[in-house]
Amino acid sequence: MRIILIVLLPLIFLFSCRSSKKIQSAMTKSDTLILVVKNPAESDSAALVHETIERLKTNHIDFNTFSAKIKVQYRDNKPRNYEFNAFIRIQKDQIIWLSINASLGIEAFRVLITPDSVKLIDKLAKTVKYHTVEYMKEIAQLPIDFYTLQDLIIGNPVYLDSTHISTYRERESSVSLATIGDFFKHLLSLRKTDYALLHSKLDDVDPARSRTADFTYNDYEYIEGRFFSTKRLITVAEKIKLDVNLDYKQIEFDKPLTFPFNIPRSYNIE
Repeated sequence: MRIILIVLLPLIFLFSCRSSKKIQSAMTKSDTLILVVKNPAESDSAALVHETIERLKTNHIDFNTFSAKIKVQYRDNKPRNYEFNAFIRIQKDQIIWLSINASLGIEAFRVLITPDSVKLIDKLAKTVKYHTVEYMKEIAQLPIDFYTLQDLIIGNPVYLDSTHISTYRERESSVSLATIGDFFKHLLSLRKTDYALLHSKLDDVDPARSRTADFTYNDYEYIEGRFFSTKRLITVAEKIKLDVNLDYKQIEFDKPLTFPFNIPRSYNIE
């Protein structure tokens, strides 16, 4: 079940554990520092910050429907190593549908999420589980909802408070913004040439919890007018260290989709 959550709800899984460890900074150390603005709202460089936010917004991915095949590679230091395929379909703001295939292409799980519910069919155990959307918040102890998850899958920034920017850094090849919100300190690193999102690093505001996750975005392609990261890495150092690679294939936007979710009568409800 937890492996499913890594694919489906990265933040839920990553932050459901407690850790005092930190992962490496999302900043590229080899970059040459050009400009550091510690209090951008009070400086003459506020225009630079505003321009950066506006450029980031132009890369926001909008859509009606989305579908893709995702090759998932999971590794930790237990050691455990899993590889499987996940097929995902989204009707914007309405449905997130996921099918996970085990070995030999056999479907193991099917998940259906709406703005107010989470349903999971375990085809191996022949069970079905029903939850309200509060289930996600309870596991993560975070204000995560359907729309946050939707942005995570698509590749749009989450937990970005553009009104509370604490630091702005400009380097030769990247621009970074640090924001402080109610729950996270958020460091974003953007490619300077086109303001594509390179890293998103979240640290818990509460030092007693020390929750941290790093998302890396690679291999951008223009797909039907959208600037889309096709390869991503989630890295977490908890009591165990884990890496999850996501390789997106067969990406399509705004095509007609169905969301089959038939439950056999013989399945047990849990």
